[in-house]
Amino acid sequence: MRLEKLTQLDTNLAELERIISQYSIDDITNDMIKQWALRYGLFESIQIMIDIACHVVSNQNFGSTNTFRDCLESLQKFDIISEPLSQNLKKLVGLRNILVHDYVKIEVSKLYEYAQNLKDFREFADCVKQFADEK
Repeated sequence: MRLEKLTQLDTNLAELERIISQYSIDDITNDMIKQWALRYGLFESIQIMIDIACHVVSNQNFGSTNTFRDCLESLQKFDIISEPLSQNLKKLVGLRNILVHDYVKIEVSKLYEYAQNLKDFREFADCVKQFADEK
C-alpha cells in the first residue's frame, strides 16, 4: 500500500481544518484565494481517497470496477469500510465530480459545510490503515 497517499490525505485534512478554524464563511466567500484553497483542498482530498480505494481494490484483486463508486462498494463488500461510510464517501465522489466538471455552481457555504465535517475521510483512512496492518 502506498502509505504516502494516507500521509498526504492527513496533511490535506489538517490544512482544511486550519482554514475552517481561521476563516469565517464570509472571509472565504469574499476572498478568491481562500475559496480556491477550500475547493482545491476538498477536491484533492476526495481524489486521494478515491485513488487509495481503487488501489486497494486493484491490488487485492477484489474484482472489476467501472466507476469510483464501484471501488467504494468493493471495499464495503469485502468489509474494509462500513455501509454507512461507503454511502457518505459516494456523496463525496459526487462532490468531486461537480468540482471537476462544473456541472452546477456549488456555493461556498456548501463547501464550508463539507470542510467542517471531515470525519468520513478520517474514518476511511483508519479503515484502510487497519486493513493494511492486517495484511
